[in-house]
Amino acid sequence: MRLKSRGPQTAGDLGAALKITGEAARQQLARLAEEGLVTAVAETRGVGRPSLIWRLTAKGNARFPDTHAELTVQLIDAVRTELGEKALGQLVAARGRTMEATYTEAMKGAQGLKARIQRLVELRNRDGYMAEWSARGKAYLLVENHCPICAAATACSGFCRSELELFSKLLGPDVSVTRVEHLIEGARRCAYAITPQRRRRAVAS
Repeated sequence: MRLKSRGPQTAGDLGAALKITGEAARQQLARLAEEGLVTAVAETRGVGRPSLIWRLTAKGNARFPDTHAELTVQLIDAVRTELGEKALGQLVAARGRTMEATYTEAMKGAQGLKARIQRLVELRNRDGYMAEWSARGKAYLLVENHCPICAAATACSGFCRSELELFSKLLGPDVSVTRVEHLIEGARRCAYAITPQRRRRAVAS
């Protein structure tokens, strides 16, 4: 979970985070490596010997659920082949409308941008995205450390586009939402920059 949510780390980093010794963390990592779940790469960090940086393997990432991935991809391919891209786009749009209705209802009572972001994170965690947020000056960063529909999103980019549009609608017209990291493009997670926008004052004619 720590490697998934925080990315590659040393055994010492993991030990400190888990409140155990670095040696105890190394022993745990060695066992995970034997199962093919993690791997280590030596990296030079300043003066001294290189450090071993541990990261999840593809097998390790597979421990985090991608709900009915194979069936979903087969269905997407079938719709694309039998009905065409337009029909697939209509299905993605229908899913988007359903999500928007569900999320909008759940967002009721969340006043202010911080409260809306926190509510959105709660909703995404409920759906399995391992989401979190942090303040970055006057802006915010929303991170999703896991994508339970990754296989579907890889097969059809419309899912990712639809979710970005959903975030923009939920957080309001005075907020800019930009995806700055994308799992599908090789990043280890998806991340979104959320920036309040100043309203333009009307100019008297």
